[in-house]
Amino acid sequence: MRLLRCLAALCLLLACVRLSAHARQPSTPPNLVVIFVDDLGYGDLGSYGHPTIRTPALDRMAAEGMRFTQFYVAASVCTPSRAGLLTGRLPIRTGMTSNKRGVLFPNSKYGLPHEEITIAELLKEKRYATSIIGKWHLGHLPEFLPTRQGFDAYYGIPYSNDMDKPGSGSPPTPILRGETIEEQPADQTTLTRRYTEEAVRFIRSHRDGPFFLYFAHTFPHVPLFASPDFKDKSIRGLYGDVVEELDWSVGQVLGALRELGLEKNTLVLFTSDNGPWLTQNEAGGSAGLLREGKGSAWEGGYRVPAIAWWPGVIEPSVSRALASTLDIFPMAAELSGAALPTDRAFDGRSLLPLLTGRAETIRDVVYYYRGQDLYALRKGPWKAHFVSHSGYGPEKPAAHEPPLLYNLEADPSEKYDVAAEHPDVLRALQEEAARQRAALPPRDNWLDAIVGQ
Repeated sequence: MRLLRCLAALCLLLACVRLSAHARQPSTPPNLVVIFVDDLGYGDLGSYGHPTIRTPALDRMAAEGMRFTQFYVAASVCTPSRAGLLTGRLPIRTGMTSNKRGVLFPNSKYGLPHEEITIAELLKEKRYATSIIGKWHLGHLPEFLPTRQGFDAYYGIPYSNDMDKPGSGSPPTPILRGETIEEQPADQTTLTRRYTEEAVRFIRSHRDGPFFLYFAHTFPHVPLFASPDFKDKSIRGLYGDVVEELDWSVGQVLGALRELGLEKNTLVLFTSDNGPWLTQNEAGGSAGLLREGKGSAWEGGYRVPAIAWWPGVIEPSVSRALASTLDIFPMAAELSGAALPTDRAFDGRSLLPLLTGRAETIRDVVYYYRGQDLYALRKGPWKAHFVSHSGYGPEKPAAHEPPLLYNLEADPSEKYDVAAEHPDVLRALQEEAARQRAALPPRDNWLDAIVGQ
């Protein structure tokens, strides 16, 4: 009898444990927040080694989450980079890259094709509320706005904030709410603050989840503006003021998630759309130890800071694994339980195994396109440059035969060409590049067409 009572008590205890564990499980799929800043360099944050720009919120995020040291974008300029993130597909697949007009402009005729599937459209299948706040730059005409691409709400500017400069013939930069102009010209001194207020408001309104927030900041793309609370406060000057206000913004978003008790059911990923715009001098950022910047296929153009934060799920760590913005789309599918579409090819691999410690690597190849041409390729630690060009400048692209070869694990600054010492490695990368070019020949693009022509 005593044995039976002990067994009954044990069964009751196990049942209580199961119920308790079930009660602790989130009732909704995880929320996803992607914070995508514009032109921030690899060396612009405290946690990535900047000596004077103060970024306490991002430094805390890095200390509590996973900081990537080898995280890449889909392209080293705005439009194709954003297309790659939102679709999980290289821009050459979607037609969102060009050798003539590298990005979309206020007189562009097209935008992201409707047959492409965005993260927002993917997550709508799982009843996610979706919002974009900030810069879109994937088509400014009504039929290409975010509200036609899976987003429930949109507040921000439709393209880069410098596209209304004198002599351009473009109208003043507007702020849109949905598909309606709310302000024109945009008061850029308060953009970061207003974006942040909108982001926090969206999170509070959808606290019962699930939700997807794509928070695509306008800055630190030039022209630079900071609100009165941050202007003239940084030793780094106006660029530092702008980055420190962006850091404040991240702190507000993470603080709202903590306050609402959502931090353990929300994955937040912070990164940049490309490297720093070095030709802007002090108005541009720093790539740290990396070579070159925005617009180039050198590491400084493609490798960006990236931090993932999800308390209780992501262990505080530094990841040296190769990863990419292309990996966010398949991650969103795995995170939400949505089926990855089978009618098209994807170039990403889900980040989730890396974030949760289930895998140490998810990819070993990175493609560096400049426009529609494959300029460089990385496989493992090795990177071959077939053509090189600075981010911006009058010089012509330089073709290399034999290609340049760098060991990025030993030489992240790409100073020492070791092609002569490793002919077998170089040959293997050339063969990999030939397969890539054959599989993805240049296609008609959507960037060159102009309204009225």
